[in-house]
This record gives sequence, structure tokens and C-alpha cells, in this order.
Amino acid sequence: MKSIILDLSISADEWLKIYRGQTNLVSARSRDGRTIQFPANILSRYTTHFGIQGSFQINFNDDGKFQSIQQLK
Repeated sequence: MKSIILDLSISADEWLKIYRGQTNLVSARSRDGRTIQFPANILSRYTTHFGIQGSFQINFNDDGKFQSIQQLK
């Protein structure tokens, strides 16, 4: 399984736009400089009143298909 680490800072206003369906993808740059797009719904459980903040590891298979996500402490 492959993984990528992202540091995300999505404001509550930005997240609300995503949540309301104005877009269903999040684009971000990984710590190693790669640009990645992934389904916004994988972040839902990490939503707070401030939006989404923190570092995350996204795991995917050899075909690039999402497998899991975890917030890093």
C-alpha cells in the first residue's frame, strides 16, 4: 500500500462550500511536493467548527484507489 502525507487547512467557509456540493474534490500538495486530488467526503469525520485543520496520511493501492485516511498527531 502506498501513502501520501498532507498538511491541510480548510476554513469553515471553504468546507461549507464543499459540503454543499459546489465541488466534490479537494486538491492539495503533499509534503513531498506532489499534487493530489481526492474525494472531499473522506474528510467528513475530521470536520470541526473551524473547518479541517491538521496533517493526514492518505493510503491508496497500486492503482491509485483510496483505501484509508488517518489524522496524524
